Amino acid sequence: MRASRAVAVAGVAIALTACSAAKGDPVTDVAEKPTISPSLPQEPERTPYTISFGGDVHFEGVLRGRLNNPRTALGPIAKVLKSSDLAMVNLETAITTAGTPAPGKQYTFRAPASAFTALKAAGVDVVSMANNHGMDYMESGLTDSLAAIKRSKFPVVGIGRNETEAYRPYRVTVNGNRVAIIGATQVLDAEFIQSWTASGDKGGLASAKNEARLIRAVRQARKSADTVIVHLHWGTEMQKCPNPAQRLLAPKLVKAGADVIVGGHAHILLGSGFIGNSYVNYGLGNFVFYNWGPETGRTGVLTLTIDGRKVIKDRWTPATIQGGVPIPLTGAARIQAVSGWKDLRSCTGLAGSPADS
Repeated sequence: MRASRAVAVAGVAIALTACSAAKGDPVTDVAEKPTISPSLPQEPERTPYTISFGGDVHFEGVLRGRLNNPRTALGPIAKVLKSSDLAMVNLETAITTAGTPAPGKQYTFRAPASAFTALKAAGVDVVSMANNHGMDYMESGLTDSLAAIKRSKFPVVGIGRNETEAYRPYRVTVNGNRVAIIGATQVLDAEFIQSWTASGDKGGLASAKNEARLIRAVRQARKSADTVIVHLHWGTEMQKCPNPAQRLLAPKLVKAGADVIVGGHAHILLGSGFIGNSYVNYGLGNFVFYNWGPETGRTGVLTLTIDGRKVIKDRWTPATIQGGVPIPLTGAARIQAVSGWKDLRSCTGLAGSPADS
């Protein structure tokens, strides 16, 4: 995060209470003891902030070489991410250089810990690892990923040593707004649902398939946050409209207290809009990805301007994936891409504004 505008949640301020002289004390004693007024903690003035979201990120194939210079690994899109107060992506890979791939999986992704360096250098402040590749290297990969997270001190949600850690939100205060971000996945291969899901003292990923547990996490976050954001891995690959599971889950999370719901998985862009006063995005598409085509190469950055629970504005910065990284569009191509992105709302059932929902 940009340090000048966002600060980690701090501890408790302690007010000093002055001792006053007892009634009837000699005047000379009272005169020599200045009166000290209690110093009460002041509520910070809350002003709107911006948060940018990119889609799915890994460092396989052509992208692995970009980690040789992690400070420029994400290319020109970093300028867009750095311009916001906060930025977030989905990190769709295990962070390990060892281990055994998940048996039977066609695609397994992994990356070295320098992936965190690359993301931080590009202006990304927090990632979710709750997705169908977060444990591609099974329990040993999970152990390595958690160790890398701890060493890097990079904020990651949706994964943990136990259930509590996996569903725990990342909390930060931005321009006086207390923000809580939760990560979870609605997409898991059937044979890995049980083994990959964090439960009790067992490590793993936060699963939206455990709907009650996710809703409980949202309700808990709501109690002490001005903005609650849920980042989900959801949708059906190459399907342009949200699937029934997405359409059913979104209003339940809104009812539980989510102000923003964003995510991806489908490899293509899906629409955005409002359910009541809450903002929902059904698919951010690929972002930093090793293969791309006419549809899967369409990407961009979604930037929301938020004040407390109110999403004031959404802005789409369109890009196309070239060489594995997003290259922002300009001129007529940009205008056309923004118009096309807005049109994606037509099959979502979402409103264009809170007033229309």
